[in-house]
Amino acid sequence: MDETIDIKHPRSLTIGAKIISYVFHPLFIPTYIFIFLMYQVPYEFAGISEYQLKLRLFSTFWLTAFFPAFAVFLLWRLKFSESIFLRTQKERIVPYVITMVFYWWMYFLSRNPKFDDQPSVLKFFYLGIFMSTVFGLVLNNYFKISLHAMGVGGAMFAVILFSLHYRMPLGFAISIATVLTGLVCTARFLVSDHTNKEVYVGLLVGAFCQVAAFLFVDII
Repeated sequence: MDETIDIKHPRSLTIGAKIISYVFHPLFIPTYIFIFLMYQVPYEFAGISEYQLKLRLFSTFWLTAFFPAFAVFLLWRLKFSESIFLRTQKERIVPYVITMVFYWWMYFLSRNPKFDDQPSVLKFFYLGIFMSTVFGLVLNNYFKISLHAMGVGGAMFAVILFSLHYRMPLGFAISIATVLTGLVCTARFLVSDHTNKEVYVGLLVGAFCQVAAFLFVDII
């Protein structure tokens, strides 16, 4: 059944679930993936200096996390939404569109020859998260799909696809990504009003979009 049941959980468990939800907020996922690639495939950044690499990391956070979050904050302060937590489907429409624009821009930049000094896998990763926001916006008309599940589902499959692309054994990283995905989804069950359907569909959308983007980018 999809109905949510109001169950009182231990305070320590609730606090832990909230911390996990904040630390692994979907807006932070692109930055985490970039950091992962910095340490896993450093040779892909051989064409830039350490300072430029840090600047690139900052730019990733600035464009994929700070600006979308700031836009949500402005919508809240201007009374276009009742909460920065976007608890209703209506409140999520504009943030979806704003985030979509920034994700498309990141994908566009990743395909620019001027940015050939960074991992090529970022092309399909950015396309994948852009596609997930498109699917999320469409599905938002019918139910409140879990953004957290969509984010970690995409990240988990991105790591799997990195392993395939580089022909590199990333078993430990994949295991960690899988455990974190389970923790985040469990946290959303504990501290959000999402139904099972909303979390599971979010997980599937995130994963599907990464696989589809991987196949599409490889073709073109």
